Amino acid sequence: MTNVIEDLSDKDVTFADIRHETVTGTTLGVINGALRSLSQSGKAGVIARALVGECWGQASTTEAVSREKLNELLKEAIKIAKISAKHSRKAIDLSNIPSHEATVWQSVKENPAEVAVEEKIKLALEMENSLKIDDRLVKTQSRYIDSRNAFKLVNTVGSRLEWDEIRSLAMVIAIAREGSTMQYDYGARSSLAGFEFIRGIDSVSFAEEVANGAIALLSSEKPPSGQMTVIMDGDISGLVAHEVCGHASEADEVVKGRSFLTKMSGVQIGSEAVTMIDDGSMVGRQGTIPFDSEGTPGSKTVIIENGVFKGFLHTLETAVVMGVKPTGNARAQDYNSRIFARMTNTFFDKGDWSNDEIIEDTKDGVYVIKSLSGMEDVVGGGVQATALKGYLIKNGEKTSLLRSMTITGKVLDILKTVDAVGNTLEFSGGTCGKGEEDYIPVSSGGPLMRGTMMIGGG
Repeated sequence: MTNVIEDLSDKDVTFADIRHETVTGTTLGVINGALRSLSQSGKAGVIARALVGECWGQASTTEAVSREKLNELLKEAIKIAKISAKHSRKAIDLSNIPSHEATVWQSVKENPAEVAVEEKIKLALEMENSLKIDDRLVKTQSRYIDSRNAFKLVNTVGSRLEWDEIRSLAMVIAIAREGSTMQYDYGARSSLAGFEFIRGIDSVSFAEEVANGAIALLSSEKPPSGQMTVIMDGDISGLVAHEVCGHASEADEVVKGRSFLTKMSGVQIGSEAVTMIDDGSMVGRQGTIPFDSEGTPGSKTVIIENGVFKGFLHTLETAVVMGVKPTGNARAQDYNSRIFARMTNTFFDKGDWSNDEIIEDTKDGVYVIKSLSGMEDVVGGGVQATALKGYLIKNGEKTSLLRSMTITGKVLDILKTVDAVGNTLEFSGGTCGKGEEDYIPVSSGGPLMRGTMMIGGG
């Protein structure tokens, strides 16, 4: 790879890189006491990119890596870039971006690849079995996933990098039925960590909390509807951060004028209680990355500070176009995918209130808990988040348990109403797509946050 990049002499090419990726992992699922799925996968590929003017070309393959094959890929990428550049008169100068040389192998106590699959199945069975605490639980299931992504990257400014990312995930789901009523609850734990993370989960308490949650929802009530005071738990506040503020901060949308935050830099868009961060350098989070897909180190970006919009999430290209430093947010799903500006670990930062103080200070409202799904309107700034459950709050106390509901509103309106932020952060790991594809590992999170939103559902 290095020799191919160093031999590049085409003067029309102002920047080029080659990235090799190897992906291995295990996925298994247990349903009602039986192993229902098991796969151990592995794949590898390489992608070459070239920049001519302002146009990129890229070519990828899963064939065995050789100098001849890499030369072919780079020539194909250059050819594509030149064809596109014929229709453009602009140019992007990446010659002054920083270069990086490093080898970063993740330190784990137990590499999942070295753990017998029988051990992984055993732990998944134990988690699923711990869900069976009541006859009303008609379906119980657990899921286990581990993965290792190993990368090599070289580019024309001198970067020479090798690194890997090892992730582990455990999930349980319980479905309860009583008469014609069915409800469910779930729990998920994930981390940039080895198998020791899975071993550290107390399978009994982890599963019983979910099982009891599903049973309790059998007697839950219909949520109220309308504009009201809403306390979001860290999972829901993280979903709001991710879906609209996060996606709208991705600079490739901003330079195209497709984000409602395009001209908001320096503008007060929320109350002083609101601070929001994307941080790819956090320890052990699902979205943590040593380097992004262009070789920029994962870093901390303050998006909103005390209500003032501060900054966007950048690739090399968008950083140069906007005259700022790259932030380490250029991410691709794999070697066969395009690089976009993407989030890593995105969250609202903590405040000064304890969780109990926020609830006790609320006379009437709804406390919404645990995210199910979210939808964003990056252009208009709207958000819709679906919560699994919640509680009605009366005179500072949680009262009736409420079933699934949606919360909606315009983000700029919501953030300006935030008047209480908790002092404890909660994170949830998962994957994020750009549009309907290109999924990458991320996490989102936040503290309890109180604001005004529209509630509906039931």
